[in-house]
Parts: sequence; structure tokens; C-alpha cells
Amino acid sequence: MESEPTLRGQNMEPLLTVDNLSKRYAKRGFAGARQDFVALDGVSFTVSTGTALAIVGESGSGKSTLAACIACLETPSGGNLWFEGKNLAQAPECDLRLVRPQIQLIFPDPASSLSARWTVLEILVEPLVLQGKLSRTQMETRAFSLLERVGLSQDAAERPPSELSGGQRQRLAIARALTLDPKLLILDEALSALDCSVQAQIANLLLELQSSLAMTFLFISHDLAMAAHLADEIAVMSHGRIIEHGPSTKILQNPGHEATRQLLAAVPRLPRPPWPATQQ
Repeated sequence: MESEPTLRGQNMEPLLTVDNLSKRYAKRGFAGARQDFVALDGVSFTVSTGTALAIVGESGSGKSTLAACIACLETPSGGNLWFEGKNLAQAPECDLRLVRPQIQLIFPDPASSLSARWTVLEILVEPLVLQGKLSRTQMETRAFSLLERVGLSQDAAERPPSELSGGQRQRLAIARALTLDPKLLILDEALSALDCSVQAQIANLLLELQSSLAMTFLFISHDLAMAAHLADEIAVMSHGRIIEHGPSTKILQNPGHEATRQLLAAVPRLPRPPWPATQQ
């Protein structure tokens, strides 16, 4: 299946190229027989620097497994995963440790990835402390700059995450992900736990960050409307495969696969398009 050309950055070298990626998990079936569960089955796409691609699909379609493989948290079973010319699918652990800071993953519930015992300032400076390249003053200056960039007041610096609202915690998670100047930001259902008004605020923040920092986003969601708002292109996944891929407007206005039409029908803020009924 051929994908549509990128809308932005089309003359640039891809930052990320996923080539026939597969991921299988072994499990025990009836009477202890080994069975393989296929989470990813021949997934391929490219993402150019400064663009945003949305991976959309229902629960269990393989989206989060794909995110974990790209973030070097899971090892693919097959295929290639090129990032800045390096094949991460075949790289040794020592190389992956150098790449992981450049690919940051933001989860649906930031509370699970933020230490409840630390203050906001401590959470932001921790990655810089581990790098050991800046003075304490430089680290704190960087942290306060990031708070301002994501719309948090400096007064929040001495508070624990538990005293922040859900939207504020997600802003903190974004700030922490930006601490080391990553080249790829993966948002795995990062807006799904927020109410609609806060979702819109965080979405607008992400768009501003992409514009001002020339960020590259991989936005993973089940929400086609939000995906179209944030991404240049949409790739629809089902049962571990990409079944449809193209510019966001085309996917919304002329979905070519029944699974895409079902996702569109599940979004109440979009009018139902008059696509023809499929034959049973």
C-alpha cells in the first residue's frame, strides 16, 4: 500500500522510518501450548523532521506497542526502525541508551510517570542532573524557562505534582519531556484522560510548541477529530497493521476503510459523512 506524500518537510530526509516492523509476544494457551500473539504485523511509514503523524486505531490495534518499540522500550521481533540513519531494531543496548533521550514518550496519565515525592522543580532538573553537563543555576534556569513555555507559573516549582490539576500535570509531563531537547515526541493517548476543554488547551499548546520549536510529533490516539487537528497525516491501524494512510483532511472527508468509518462514527463532534453503506 502506498502512502500519500508528506504535507510538510517533504524535501527533507526522514527523521524516522519504520520498515515492515513486527512484534510478537509468546503466551501459553490451552494445556500449556505456546502461542504467539501478533501485536504488530508489517508496519511501515516515515516521519519527516518538523511534521506530525497521527497513529489512530481502536484499543488493541497495536498503537501503544508501536510507540514502545519506537521509544526503544520494546524490542521489535522483525523489520527495521531507522532514526537519523541508525537502525534501532538492530542496535546494541549501549547505542540505545544514547538514543532514548532524543525520543520522549508522554503517557495518558502523567501521575504514573511523575514522582509524588519530588517537587515540580526537582522533576524538571532530574534529567539534567543525570547528564551532568550544567551547573545548578543553569539547570534551574532551564527548568523555569520550560515552566513558562508550557504555561505553568513559577510558583508551581516548589509544589508536588499531587497539588496540580490534571491539565497542569500534563503540562509538567510535556515540560519534562522537552528538558533534553528531544528530536521526536511521542504522545500516547496523552489527551484521553482530560476533559474536553482541557484537551483543547493542551492541543493548542502542542501546536504552538511544534511551530516555535520545529518539533516532530507522533500522536497516538483513538480520536480521529483530535488527530486531524494536531497532525499533518493520519495512519489508521487495525489488528497490528496500517490499513489506511494519508493527509488528515482526506482521511476525514473520504475514509477508504470500514474501520476508519467506524472510528469517525464514534466521534460525536464530527457530523456523520454520507459515505455509502458497505455490503455485508
